[in-house]
Amino acid sequence: MNAEPDRAELETLAAFGHTAFDCGEALAAQGGVVAAALGGAAEGEPWRHYPPGDVFDPRSHAQYFYHSHPPGESGADEHGHFHTFLRARGIPGGVRPLVLPELAIAGTPAAPNAPSAPEGQDGDTWCHLVAIAMDAAGRPLRLFTTNRWVTGETWHRAADVISMLDRFTLAPAPPAPLLNRWVTAMIGLYRPQIATLLEARDKAVMDWRMRRRGKVHVFDDRRLEVTSALAIDLGQHVRSLEAALAG
Repeated sequence: MNAEPDRAELETLAAFGHTAFDCGEALAAQGGVVAAALGGAAEGEPWRHYPPGDVFDPRSHAQYFYHSHPPGESGADEHGHFHTFLRARGIPGGVRPLVLPELAIAGTPAAPNAPSAPEGQDGDTWCHLVAIAMDAAGRPLRLFTTNRWVTGETWHRAADVISMLDRFTLAPAPPAPLLNRWVTAMIGLYRPQIATLLEARDKAVMDWRMRRRGKVHVFDDRRLEVTSALAIDLGQHVRSLEAALAG
């Protein structure tokens, strides 16, 4: 169980929250967070990555893209979602993948075709951090984690993925510098909640594996897609942090 944040942590979270809120407000004046990701495309094509080619920071090795699923494959309130990653070269030294008989390493012969894998970066492997679901108006709805087959990631234990969260930083670079700041701030703001989701992800996957041992590779089981989820309200969360600091 994660400890309650102390005052210094609350101040850090609140700073991320103000950045996320301010960037969201600025983006709203330009059409919204989703519009910034689509870069002028009216609705976006299902499965296509936006911005085209993904956003990748060569210093931190952080990466993200936005996409949507075909109608009926997401919640009725969801337009699409951001997938966030850290590439292998940005992962802390000494961190090793979790290797199970199910073949946790992306790119192995048993690995399925991943529908939400990131693009580019010359074959470097990746770790999925969290996804951020959005409504059509550009408001974040929930955070969620996924099974390995969704992104084709190299699987790491929750504790190791949590250690990667602080390394997810994106320079305010083209094509959408303000959006980069917003995504970075969202990961920083919700770090405690993402940590809890990653721990729940591991429990869901291991519980699934125990119930179906020998019948299917858990990482490749298409019946297990979303492994944990949390509804969020950005404005309310920022206000709660401000109230905690004031108290």
